[in-house]
Amino acid sequence: MDSQFERTGLLIGEDALNKLKGKNILIFGLGGVGGYVCEALVRSGIENFTIVDNDKVSISNINRQIIANLDTVGRYKTDLIEERMKSINDKVKVTKLNMFYLPENSNQIDFSKYDYVIDCIDTVSAKIDIIAKAKENNILVISSMGMGNKLNPLDIKISDISKTSVCPLARVMRYELRKRNIKNVKVCYSTEEPVETESKIDEESKKKIPGSISFVPSVAGLVIASEVIKDLIK
Repeated sequence: MDSQFERTGLLIGEDALNKLKGKNILIFGLGGVGGYVCEALVRSGIENFTIVDNDKVSISNINRQIIANLDTVGRYKTDLIEERMKSINDKVKVTKLNMFYLPENSNQIDFSKYDYVIDCIDTVSAKIDIIAKAKENNILVISSMGMGNKLNPLDIKISDISKTSVCPLARVMRYELRKRNIKNVKVCYSTEEPVETESKIDEESKKKIPGSISFVPSVAGLVIASEVIKDLIK
């Protein structure tokens, strides 16, 4: 048993640990949630990843993103996640896709190669398409709902999208998935009512910027990783 994963093996068994090594994971979004998903999965012994994100670290990411600090501002998140993963396990293989995923460019990714698809992005049309592509290929998929303007990590839950409540993004997703007759979608969401924040508008998107804090998206990412691991070793 590899020494850095010895304690994981004691918990889940060596057979499960060996099973995880061979799994191939596709992760969309490397921000507050997705960065911690990557962190937990590579620390669980998984060795094959494709990571998708076109963003560079900005100063406003430092309050919540695991790869964001004063030294990494301006660098691609894919590069930083790859470096971090390989510093944890030098056997890990990372395919980096610096792209803003949309239905229009979805043909650039072969979903059939993967054992699990993890959606941690914000754009509804892209989230719907990711879920649809995973379902078409009979691939396990989990999607993160909105974690902005939330303060209580104890309200984060995993459930089927049909059973979600409170979360505005989940409401929109439920409607769009029903229209497409897509069922049985596992999501991570918060039952906490969004905190009212001061209005600050993003100059590029013209949308209101949500508030955030270190311990909500990080917990969501760890909860998602936990669900992924449990699904993969069943």
